[in-house]
Amino acid sequence: MPELTALEVCRLAPSQVYRALATSPQGLSADEARRRAVRYGPNSLEELRGEPLLMRFARQFTHFLALLLWVAAGLAFIADALHQGEGMAMLGWAILCVIVINAVFAFLQEYRAERAVQALRDLLPAKAWVLRDGQQQHVSRSELVPGDVLALEEGEQIPADARLTEAVGMRVDNSPLTGESKAQRRSVDPITEGHPLDMANLVFAGATILSGHGQGVVFATGLNTEFGKIAHLATTVQGGLSPLQKEIVKVTHVVAGLSLLMGLVFFTIGVGMGLGFWTSAIFGIGIIVANVPEGLLPTVTLALAMGSQRMAKRNALIKHLASVETLGCTTVICTDKTGTLTENRMRLDKFYVDDLIVESREGCLFTLNRLITATEAERWRTLFDAMVHCNNAKRTRRPDGRSHTTGDPTETALLEFALDHGLLHRPLLRRMGELPFDADRKRMTTLHWNEGRLIAFTKGAPESLIPLCSMQQGSAKPKPLTVDGRKKILAQSQAFAQQAYRVLAVAMREVDRGVERLEIETVEQELTFLGLVAMMDPPHREVPDAILKCRQAGVRVIMLTGDHPLTALAIARKIGLAPVSMPTPAGHFVPVIEGTQLDGYSETQLRQLLMPTSPGQPDPLFARMAPRHKMRIVSALKAMQEVVAVTGDGVNDAPALKMADIGIAMGVTGTDVAKHTATMILLDDNFSTIVNAIEEGRAVYANIRKFVTYVLASNVPEIVPYLAFGLSSAPLALTIPQILAVDLGTDMVPALALAAEQPQGNVMDEPPRPRTERLLSWDLLLRAYAFLGLIEAALAMGGFFLYLYSQGWTWGTPLDWTSPLYKEATTVTFSGIVAAQVANVFACRSDRISAFRLGWFSNPLILLGVAVEVTILLIMIYSPFGHVVLGTASIPAWILGLLALGGIVLLMADECRKLISKRVRMALTATMKSRTSM
Repeated sequence: MPELTALEVCRLAPSQVYRALATSPQGLSADEARRRAVRYGPNSLEELRGEPLLMRFARQFTHFLALLLWVAAGLAFIADALHQGEGMAMLGWAILCVIVINAVFAFLQEYRAERAVQALRDLLPAKAWVLRDGQQQHVSRSELVPGDVLALEEGEQIPADARLTEAVGMRVDNSPLTGESKAQRRSVDPITEGHPLDMANLVFAGATILSGHGQGVVFATGLNTEFGKIAHLATTVQGGLSPLQKEIVKVTHVVAGLSLLMGLVFFTIGVGMGLGFWTSAIFGIGIIVANVPEGLLPTVTLALAMGSQRMAKRNALIKHLASVETLGCTTVICTDKTGTLTENRMRLDKFYVDDLIVESREGCLFTLNRLITATEAERWRTLFDAMVHCNNAKRTRRPDGRSHTTGDPTETALLEFALDHGLLHRPLLRRMGELPFDADRKRMTTLHWNEGRLIAFTKGAPESLIPLCSMQQGSAKPKPLTVDGRKKILAQSQAFAQQAYRVLAVAMREVDRGVERLEIETVEQELTFLGLVAMMDPPHREVPDAILKCRQAGVRVIMLTGDHPLTALAIARKIGLAPVSMPTPAGHFVPVIEGTQLDGYSETQLRQLLMPTSPGQPDPLFARMAPRHKMRIVSALKAMQEVVAVTGDGVNDAPALKMADIGIAMGVTGTDVAKHTATMILLDDNFSTIVNAIEEGRAVYANIRKFVTYVLASNVPEIVPYLAFGLSSAPLALTIPQILAVDLGTDMVPALALAAEQPQGNVMDEPPRPRTERLLSWDLLLRAYAFLGLIEAALAMGGFFLYLYSQGWTWGTPLDWTSPLYKEATTVTFSGIVAAQVANVFACRSDRISAFRLGWFSNPLILLGVAVEVTILLIMIYSPFGHVVLGTASIPAWILGLLALGGIVLLMADECRKLISKRVRMALTATMKSRTSM
């Protein structure tokens, strides 16, 4: 069988299609279908399956910090094998636990998100009706082959690309492929030119039949369909690391390099000072372990997981943990229109009747902002009857028992309007016949029997229907429709159309007795005009406020839609993306850029178009966008150092979703490919959910900085004992297991409590953090290491020597590492670090706001974290388990009291720093204002 492209098959007459595809109106034989299945393969997108779960789990063990920890664990085991009894094996096992804990947390989050998406994986229908051996059969869609004859019915999703050979009143929704929400009419006539997706005699995999029925011959399956080609394009796009992942990589590289360098240097110093190989090795490994914040990565992972859970409660499902923070630094949102900004359903918004414009709002009718009563609305009963009767939409029940409306979106909107306004309580008139819509006359008429009279209701394009009207329904009775009256109605129709409404004119007549043949010419004449109805896919109610919130937060919103430019502009005006006074595309200034125009732009011109505009100037709107156009815009924005979020629901959006810093798919209406490609899924398909997620992302990043400060501060009192040990004759004040007990034990719960801090002030009033801002900024490092860390080191080392001197030890006296005094003294150091960290967790809640102003009970998890921290400390000090595992010993209460007092000193010192810093900022601000006023 010859392989035909869409452009080739659309040129053929229906009778030629069967011959060209080596089939017949009776379909393929079973044997021929099997042969073609072997040749063409299954009609599926199996190649789109992602990385196996096992490989994803393995990847959690191979990132840079994990590799560093693997090396540290290996060194510890080697050291223990060569020189047993120094606790190095325990160190190795503890490090392995860190690796496993982090890997499990990260993998479980991805796996749970994957399972949540699993039920939404198959966009294409599981079964299809085909003709084989002259019999209609229900076969798996994966079994379809080129040459199969499909039976297509209303409400079905099309399983493969096909050339129509029969089409009766068929209209399809191509939005998953094109992004255009308008229903597309289908016919069987040959077409010689145009883009395949615009060919009226072709139907495509992934599209939905909104109304009508027909037959078609399959000419492409699987990855050869238009659906498959666009989906495959998404697999060729390489995603990059998120901003947080890049920062973590930088942090781990810096920390690893510094740790290894310091370890080697102090190992060399130890050997040079005659400490011996093993003592120097313990010294060097201790420096490395003290420098590496082992608890940082699991804490970051847990913080992101907590952020993802909060987002899930706000209808945002995060598939990859790092995306939680990426949202917080998003600078541009490139959003689709249909289903994201809008509800993805047509709704009757206004109608024009009796020289009045009537608005429909929340089940009520208004004119000139005056509520119309039910009694007043009764005078328009004939118009409402026409909407209901000249209509093929149906009310059906889903498997869950809920009712919904199916059919053409326009007719669905009319029926739902009638339902919302209680117009369906009367029995429907018996339908006697129908003159179906066709593209030439742009009208449809239904005939109904009403108390011995034959009534015709007609609806259609105003320019087609109004010339056929001779009367106009008035408030009391029909009146003649004059030439001026026609002009007035057509002018109102144009006004609605310029606002991107889909406009229908509605009319009726009583068919005279004695009419022999009910045909178009005899029925659709001398009509009485009833009114105009204006419909639109309306914006989600929350979207305008969400757009305003984005502006306040410094996040630009750019619309990328496959829809018509007028529709894009009208929706943009409704939601605040474009001012109401902006000229239309017909004016001198064109705010809407179409895909064909974009093809003519150079990269320099495109970047100039996308440059951040002044506050009063809106961003351009992009309409008629193909997948390649969306990818190009996203690529240009990323090259401009923007952090780009892209939303979409169709397969046409998948390449841009993959290329973006964060791809956001629709959970309700989104296609399988879009959900598979995206890093976040909106469970309610609402743009405002994205804004909520950005707010959560910013809070997560701010909290990460808080607990990074908290975790790094304890590194200094962990390093100083080894520096004192290596550079002087001081005893080693802290053991390696005790360091790990701080990093992986006492610090973990308070750090997680910091991760759950509520945003301070309104984080959405601040601009996004720039790409150049480092997670480990100089101010964070100075505060953690040079201020908080040094105070903690002074407290811990001061407590160590104070306790030794109180027990009669003098400087230079050898101290046996197995003696009770040494174990008690190191326990004091360990306790001093924990006491300082208890105070530090309150200090780190903000780098500017006083802990007293924040309130001691505003974050109950902080109090829980402190309670857990103190409990772990007491267990490690006073239980046999702690004595064995950490080499600790029981210490008297008086020294704990002094250490607690030292913690209070740390907190008050940071309060003084905040106060001084505030006064310096105020002075600088005053100076800047005075210079500006001069």
